[in-house]
Amino acid sequence: MAHYAFIDEFNRVLEVIVGKDEGTENTDWEQWYGDFRGMTCKRTSYNTIANQHREGGTPYRGNFASIGFMYDSENDVFIPPKPYPSWVLNSSWIWEAPVAYPDDGSVYVWNENKQSWELLVE
Repeated sequence: MAHYAFIDEFNRVLEVIVGKDEGTENTDWEQWYGDFRGMTCKRTSYNTIANQHREGGTPYRGNFASIGFMYDSENDVFIPPKPYPSWVLNSSWIWEAPVAYPDDGSVYVWNENKQSWELLVE
């Protein structure tokens, strides 16, 4: 089964559904679902995250779409919500902090005011 994202006039993903696989019944399902709903509809792959296919296949549209994601029509990709104002979009269509996450095995949280990672104290 294929997944399809419905996109509003501001390019926000409003809903993701399970639908028919492309190639069945000689129908363009993106077009069909879009016409049926009166919205833009784009296929999305749950196997694609950070522009990588988790089973080694070809990545599709950057990321699996979810409600609140944006659709970038120029690059034909789905982009997750920006978590913090300082974060930047990388070439894999994922937001990353301006400072690398510490690699010492501890758990950290981002402090936007200090623009740094802080050790999570449990």
